Amino acid sequence: MPQHDSHAGTALVVVAHHRADSLTAHTARRAAAVLEAAGHRIDLLDLHAEGFDPRMTVADQPDWGDREKVYSDEVRAHMRRILDADVVVAVFPVYWQSVPAILKGWIDRVWNYGFAYGRSRPRLAGKRILWLGLAGAPADDPVVEGMHTVLETGLSEGIAYYCGFSHSTVGLLTDAEERPQRVDADGNLLVGRAVTGAEREAQYADLDRRARELVEKFAAGERVAT
Repeated sequence: MPQHDSHAGTALVVVAHHRADSLTAHTARRAAAVLEAAGHRIDLLDLHAEGFDPRMTVADQPDWGDREKVYSDEVRAHMRRILDADVVVAVFPVYWQSVPAILKGWIDRVWNYGFAYGRSRPRLAGKRILWLGLAGAPADDPVVEGMHTVLETGLSEGIAYYCGFSHSTVGLLTDAEERPQRVDADGNLLVGRAVTGAEREAQYADLDRRARELVEKFAAGERVAT
C-alpha cells in the first residue's frame, strides 16, 4: 500500500450503477478506501443515489457558442466538484463496449463547452483520471482486447485528453459475471455454468485484487498498465 500523504488532494470517485449492492458500487467503495489510505480526501459521487438527470436541457446549454454562458445550478454544482478534485476515478459497468447512459449524460451535461473544453487552456488541465470498467466477458475472450481499445480510444483520447487531463487510462476488470458468457462465430450466446462456493469467492477476490492494484498505482502517480 502506498505511504499516506496528507497533501494528496481530493479524489472524486464517480459511481454509475443503479444498485447500491452491485459489484460496481462495491468496487467504487474499495477504490475510495484505497485512495483515502493514500492520503486523498474522498468525494463520492453516486450518480443514481444523488438523482442526477443525464438528459441535457436548455438551461445547461442556453447558447452553445458562448463559452461564458451561465449553466444550470445542478451542472454548476457538479463543475465545482470536478474543479475541487485533483484526481477522478469513474467506476461503471461496461454496456455495449461503452459507459452507461447516466455516466455519458454526466459527461455531456457537466463537461460542457466553455468549461471542460473550448479554451486555450482547459480548466481541467493537469488532472488525472482512471476509468474502472467492469465487464462480464471472461479474461480469455477475444472480444476483451477490442473492448479495451474502444474504451481507451473513446474515454481517454476522445474525452479526457481533449479536456486537458494530463493522464487518463482505462482499467478493464473482466470476469465480473457469475456465469461466463461468450458469443460464438455464428452469433450464438453461450452461457456457462454459474460459479459457486469457493470458486466464486476466489473469482471475486481476484477481481478485488486487480482493482486494488490499479487504484494503488494510479494513487501513487504511476502509469497504469492493463
